[in-house]
Amino acid sequence: MPTRRKVLRLIGGGTVVAAVSGGAACSNKTSFSDSAREPWRQAGQYDDYRKRALSYALLAPNPHNRQPWLVRLDGSDALTLFVDLDRRLPATDPFDRQITIGCGAFLEILSIAAAEEGYRVDLVLFPEGEDLRTLDQRAIARIEFIAGEGVRDPLFRQILARRSNKEIYEPRDIPDSALAALAEASRSYSMTANTVGNTSLTATLRDLTWRAHVKEVTTPAANQESVDLMRIGAKEVAANPDGIELEGGMIEIASRLGIVTREALADPTSTAFKQGLELYEKMAKSARAFGWISNSNATRADQINAGRAYVRMNLKATELGLGVHPWSQCLQEYPEMEALYREVHELIGDGQTVQMLYRIGYAEKIEPTPRRGLKAHLV
Repeated sequence: MPTRRKVLRLIGGGTVVAAVSGGAACSNKTSFSDSAREPWRQAGQYDDYRKRALSYALLAPNPHNRQPWLVRLDGSDALTLFVDLDRRLPATDPFDRQITIGCGAFLEILSIAAAEEGYRVDLVLFPEGEDLRTLDQRAIARIEFIAGEGVRDPLFRQILARRSNKEIYEPRDIPDSALAALAEASRSYSMTANTVGNTSLTATLRDLTWRAHVKEVTTPAANQESVDLMRIGAKEVAANPDGIELEGGMIEIASRLGIVTREALADPTSTAFKQGLELYEKMAKSARAFGWISNSNATRADQINAGRAYVRMNLKATELGLGVHPWSQCLQEYPEMEALYREVHELIGDGQTVQMLYRIGYAEKIEPTPRRGLKAHLV
């Protein structure tokens, strides 16, 4: 489920410099919307212990940063999680599998945060039934907080530092011990988990995931889904702190000059589109290692568990000083991706459904992703 934050922060850089060099000052100083990151600073700052746990949960990774979670507080010790049906991704996630994985990540961080205050979280998943073809208005989970039974998890300390790092990774290999630790963290909830260092398999995965990215951005409906969710410049990000944020000095200038627009980013013949593709290829080719998690995908609970396992791996990577970045286009289930979906499963599926595929590496630290804040999720 990858975004284009860093890549498109730089799109049109040379063009912009040329355009403004006649007199306007051009600063490379990065600027980001501060208000869109306020929820990261507000985490844990609420009177109700459930809201404190939720304020951490809403920082969970999720596809295209849709943040599709709606929560109803029930009584004094429970809540119910629903999905916002308007925040699904019908073009690239037609069966809502990835959105469900994002709900699993939310529930895992909720559980970790609650345990930090001594509460055990009891979950009843899909209490009103489920449909593997689509999510609907029925509850994702009912959650009860049991006081005095929570066991603190050391991964809690990594929640505020966790990122999905979309930078170009450094050309150095990952120690086998670190890869083993990530795989072990991913084996929660009966998941099958694997990691691979800089081997021939990694080279094959670099090529396969890059071809899947090209397939997505050259499939009009799939690419348009991303383009429609782009927030171009700090002002748009502040107004809509979700979706795919494109921020920074060059983006602000390119946007004002009409170089980086949604129309250009949807047009494969435009300079913005071509430069973005070139930079994304550098990201893909920089992967020094990959990891993936799999299970039978027989129920929605399997997808929830994939999200819970994935975010535990992400938190462990943060602890180890590693960057991880979901690169899962080849796992998407729309018709144009069918051949690559089959190819990746023949390569690493081992008879199961690959739920998440991610690259691993060392990279510079990045800003947290925008969040809508707790109030936006309460019903």
